[in-house]
Amino acid sequence: MAPAVPLAALALVALLALVAPGLAAAPGCDFPAHRWCSSRDAAAACQVQSRCPSLPRPAAAPVQLSLYYESLCPACREFLVLKLFPTWLLLPREMLNITLVPYGNAEERNVSGKLDFKCQHGPEECLGNMMEACLMHEAKNISTYFPVIFCLESGSSVTKNLEACLQIYAPELDSGRISACVQGDTGVALMHHNAQLTEALEPPHQYVPWITINGKHTNELQAQAEASLLGLVCHLYQ
Repeated sequence: MAPAVPLAALALVALLALVAPGLAAAPGCDFPAHRWCSSRDAAAACQVQSRCPSLPRPAAAPVQLSLYYESLCPACREFLVLKLFPTWLLLPREMLNITLVPYGNAEERNVSGKLDFKCQHGPEECLGNMMEACLMHEAKNISTYFPVIFCLESGSSVTKNLEACLQIYAPELDSGRISACVQGDTGVALMHHNAQLTEALEPPHQYVPWITINGKHTNELQAQAEASLLGLVCHLYQ
């Protein structure tokens, strides 16, 4: 009578036949054969990636969209409210990464040693830009601040509805901290940073909203984003 073969040994033989028939361990492979397909690192070390069809694929990088805008610009508000925010709601978070830069056509000036800003639509727009910059600074997470910015930009007044929008979309945020940011040095520093980001654009921005996709701006990408942002992101996501 032939000696009994342990069940574990039979399983190992079956696994070898399935995963790596006739394949010896590659130099530098420190994993036992039954673990060659347990991870991408193990498969790479043992040079059996092509024989491990069930390996998890690395997640694709999200599409990077940056919006350079002004808080009171009608075209900016339309794109943010009707295109960008709905697209962000529809897509899984890992598909689209959004950066909002409220500054646009503003001008940074040095007045008696202090930074000051002149905005295309007047002082109220400068206030709106800084409020949204401070909101992002305080909230940190886009899931918290983007609905509030949507609320501000879709409402009757960007600068007067902060308290109401916070109560609806982010009651955990302290409006007092946002106000302190706007009235203090932090708000100025945030606007200076946005000015630097905007001035560093290549090619230089010519209008707002100015949209970059994966760090690039072309007339074609801008037109596609404004016509069908959801379709563009789905097309670009690998």
